[in-house]
Amino acid sequence: MDDEIKKCRVLAVQRFKAGESPEAICASLGKSKFWLYKWVKRHSEGDPLWFQDRSRKPLSTPHRTPVEIEEIVKLVRLNLYNQDLFCGAQAILWELEDLGISPLPSLRTINRVLKRNDLTQRRTGKYEPKGTPYPKLPSLLPNQTHQMDMVGPCYLSGPIRFYGLNVIDTATARCGLHSSLSKSGQDVLGGTLAIWSRLGIPDNLQVDNALSFLGSPRYPRALSQFVRLCLQNDVEPWFVPMAEPWRNGNIEQFNDHYQQKFLSKVIMTSTDELAAGTMAFEQRHNSSYRYSKLGGKTPIKALSATKTVLRFPNPDDTPLQRLEKPETGRYHLVRLIRSDLNLNILGELFPVPPELKLEYVVATIDVKEQKLKLYLGKTQVEEFDYKIR
Repeated sequence: MDDEIKKCRVLAVQRFKAGESPEAICASLGKSKFWLYKWVKRHSEGDPLWFQDRSRKPLSTPHRTPVEIEEIVKLVRLNLYNQDLFCGAQAILWELEDLGISPLPSLRTINRVLKRNDLTQRRTGKYEPKGTPYPKLPSLLPNQTHQMDMVGPCYLSGPIRFYGLNVIDTATARCGLHSSLSKSGQDVLGGTLAIWSRLGIPDNLQVDNALSFLGSPRYPRALSQFVRLCLQNDVEPWFVPMAEPWRNGNIEQFNDHYQQKFLSKVIMTSTDELAAGTMAFEQRHNSSYRYSKLGGKTPIKALSATKTVLRFPNPDDTPLQRLEKPETGRYHLVRLIRSDLNLNILGELFPVPPELKLEYVVATIDVKEQKLKLYLGKTQVEEFDYKIR
């Protein structure tokens, strides 16, 4: 502290104690009465360092996160990180809920704690697309594109074995879940209709090449029951390349979340508990899980913001044991053309031009025209007769 300021304060108090009038003291020093009485009061408190400046920091910060809550957030985040699990603010909030922590911090509070403690770095750097261009499906509006996958077998206490049919809407991140005791074609059809009754019917549905979806190589030109259901509802199925599950990235990431926050957390001992737990998890995710790609909105809020009118199946429709072959519609298979220059569709080989070597192409099967059309990007490069049995 400046010596002149110290001397001024000491002198002013001495003069006041000697009986000099406050007006005279303040006029001679160019100070206010408020200033004078402040230092007189400090002197009367008996503090030997009364003339020094004091910190203006408030004695309490009622809006600051309690230390114990901040430590719990840090410990939970560290525990999730060490287990190679999701460890963002939303995952931490769900973990705190499951642990019964009270009072429960808000998502914004958890984000502030992570930022304050430099715990916001990602496990890996941002993904940079590399190599051959890959066709992308639209995902700007709800139900433009769904991704679907079959998870399992999974096991309940007992043990009871079951399979989970999981769907994610790539635009709003809404999920649809259905659990069944088998992955038979009939269970897949029933599960798909049940999910569509809640999420709505998509324009495009992206899946892998499982027998339940694409059908058997023994009957390469026979439409699977799953494809028939899609085409009858004006849905275009898209099958990702063989052995490339990461092309279904949204649903694969959701499956990790499903494993961590549902299968490994919720204790279920019967099929009734499984059905109830599955529906509860779906509703919890869609109504409370917030995504940065949605601007912090939940999937339900993201859907509401678009004001999109969704299509739903007829509530009276039930999946028949054997669906009729549709007369119109298209389905697509994305394939990487290798050095042998052959397009492989369920074991059938179709020769392709040399310029397609090491390119991803879209093989579109038009049911009405009975044609297999080959596209590179948006350009049709080849066409084959393809009589569907």
